[in-house]
Amino acid sequence: MTERDRLLARPLLAVANVPDARASARALAPYVENPERVVVVSVVEKAGGAPDKAPMEEVEAEAERAFDAVREVLGPVETDLRYGVDVVETIIGAGRDHDATAIVFTPRSGGRLVRLLTGDLALSLVTESDRPVVALPDPDADHEGAADRYRVEGEEEGEEPDADDGDDPDTDE
Repeated sequence: MTERDRLLARPLLAVANVPDARASARALAPYVENPERVVVVSVVEKAGGAPDKAPMEEVEAEAERAFDAVREVLGPVETDLRYGVDVVETIIGAGRDHDATAIVFTPRSGGRLVRLLTGDLALSLVTESDRPVVALPDPDADHEGAADRYRVEGEEEGEEPDADDGDDPDTDE
């Protein structure tokens, strides 16, 4: 058994919605020989005392559609619908409970503002997990232009960004 085979022997695939589930399953498919060993988790984010963002029946139905989307690609998989205030903590707990060999996800694209507003769940997952985390490439993404998404406006390719971009409102220069 190779290292890769052990790493993905029992992966926990975290999905957010149907498009994410479909893309994530396509990304994972080449790496798993036994889909029955895959556990797919979807987390219903609870508001922690505040009213929930959507009716519970609606979010549970969306999670079931996401699970079905994974099954369409991978075949029979184990599923786990979780509820939690902290999505990352809930995914990590599912990994522990299912004795997952790795937590697997496909990062969704988004600019700096989107990552800032969402709290960058991917970064938190990688830094807080007690087991390996595998980020699979999005099969639908244009990877050739991926570096452009993170380039600072006005920055030329291969050029380091300036330490001072001149936009500091606290200086009079």
